Amino acid sequence: MTLPHDLPRRADSAHGTVAEAMDAPGPQVWDDMTVEVALSVMASARTGHLVVCDEDGRCTSLVTLAQLTAFRDGHAYTDQVRLREVAGTGGPFASPVTQMAEAQHTMSHRRLTAVPVIDEHGCAVGVLTRSH
Repeated sequence: MTLPHDLPRRADSAHGTVAEAMDAPGPQVWDDMTVEVALSVMASARTGHLVVCDEDGRCTSLVTLAQLTAFRDGHAYTDQVRLREVAGTGGPFASPVTQMAEAQHTMSHRRLTAVPVIDEHGCAVGVLTRSH
């Protein structure tokens, strides 16, 4: 029998780096996709977020189901609105080597549920969610 204190611990506290706690990035979509199609992709993939990429495959943002649903239900919505118009650009992003304490602080301060984790080329390598 393995005692609880002998089990390997996942970096879900303020210790360690983002790389130790991130999940796979999940579905990645282009920023010219419509909101309606993005919602369909989320439903098919059974996920609550999508990593949004530009034409070069670099991560520009992350959109959540709650964010897209709220936008779709708003007065500015049409079926032609593109993700780039909803998601914006510029982060925040995390690096795999970012300390968990720093990432948790940023997520808490900005009230984010998920943050894309990008490599030195701007490509998504994971997603850090608030549950971590």
